[in-house]
Amino acid sequence: MTPYPGMLKEWRKRRRMSQLDLAVEAEVSARHISFLETGRSRPSPDMILHLSEVMNLPVDTRNQMMRAEGFAPRFATTPFDDEALSPIREAVEWTLDRHAPYPGMALDRNWTVVLLNSGAKRLFQPLGISEGQSLLTLLTSPLMETLVENWPEVAHHTMLRLRAESANSGGIPQLDAAARELSKQARTQDSLNVGPTIPTVYRFAGQRLSLFGTIAQFSTPTDVTLDDLKIELFFPADENSAKFLRQLADATPE
Repeated sequence: MTPYPGMLKEWRKRRRMSQLDLAVEAEVSARHISFLETGRSRPSPDMILHLSEVMNLPVDTRNQMMRAEGFAPRFATTPFDDEALSPIREAVEWTLDRHAPYPGMALDRNWTVVLLNSGAKRLFQPLGISEGQSLLTLLTSPLMETLVENWPEVAHHTMLRLRAESANSGGIPQLDAAARELSKQARTQDSLNVGPTIPTVYRFAGQRLSLFGTIAQFSTPTDVTLDDLKIELFFPADENSAKFLRQLADATPE
């Protein structure tokens, strides 16, 4: 494990902050930040958490920093099906259920599918994606070039998102590997069409299905599981796509 001084310096730079920037935001002296980064001063648990909060670090990273200084981690990693998370799980299920017949899912930090609603099951299960599997498997499959009409554009934006999520978490090997694979198929920024959003245009059951997505996360997580969880909701980009999703739901009731 990287010692705390190195972790503090690395994350400060990741957040594009100087020692003075961090000191001002944290209301401590720049000298103290310098001493922490060189190991001349040892932080208290409260200081580790305070600086982590100022830099908006992932909850898991805050635990790692605590361990690096020999302190007990402050944040739990609770299994999603644990009773303690039942209100959270119910909220996620409520959101996904009410989004049907449009597709919706919950993903963890590695893009493993935690939950699929009925609309997402109809769309993704025929492609081999179900709960407990990684969506990265599908995204890096050669199938995407034939399944998605505008795959180069979608690959480009997905690559950028993977890189950003990995960087924000201090590096996630699975996301980095998938981003490298997508970079081989992505269209460069100069050749992208300009519009309010880039929908994903599927060829599905002989139909053209155009979807755009939104992402939601919990605003005040104090658990690693919740900090990593993302809810993705997909909406039809045109009336024909909306009609098709409604017809598909009527033809394949739950």
